[in-house]
Amino acid sequence: MDKALQTMIDNMPEKTGKSLAQWKHILNEKSFAKHGEAVKFLKESHGVTHGFANTIVALSKEATDTPDDLVANQYKGKEDLLPIYEKLLSLVKALGTDVTITPKKTSVSIIRTKQFTLIKPATKTRIDLGLKLPGKPTTDRLLDSGPFGTMCTHRVQLKAVDQVDQELIDWIKEAYEMAK
Repeated sequence: MDKALQTMIDNMPEKTGKSLAQWKHILNEKSFAKHGEAVKFLKESHGVTHGFANTIVALSKEATDTPDDLVANQYKGKEDLLPIYEKLLSLVKALGTDVTITPKKTSVSIIRTKQFTLIKPATKTRIDLGLKLPGKPTTDRLLDSGPFGTMCTHRVQLKAVDQVDQELIDWIKEAYEMAK
């Protein structure tokens, strides 16, 4: 399990008043059609911060899968993309101790106080990196959010590790700074 995620789970009782198991029990008593509905419920009904609510819901949905399992399942048949994912992960981890990495069924959310990056193996040959960069114009490389909708404002399509260059690193840092 990712160290940051484990720390978040360990701190959950102190920060939210309940353990992950208790939150899972609460969510299992309800029936939410969408991830966002459950997050909204935790935030509005229980005063849970967005980062904790998002993590609780993601881990509740995938009760039998660990975060490592979720990532492994995303890259089944797409193993050639793992070096790109690992490089992106090492970059976001280096941004600060306030970064939370939350694997979901089809993507990995990178959160500060709010999500600022999303890593998704889109095809067998491409990772789509979603970024929250409101107000930033699109370019030939920094595309509109496409299938990410409102989760991100932009996306970058990555097919090789060397595409994780300084320009991309600068965009990730900019998105991180905006997520205060």
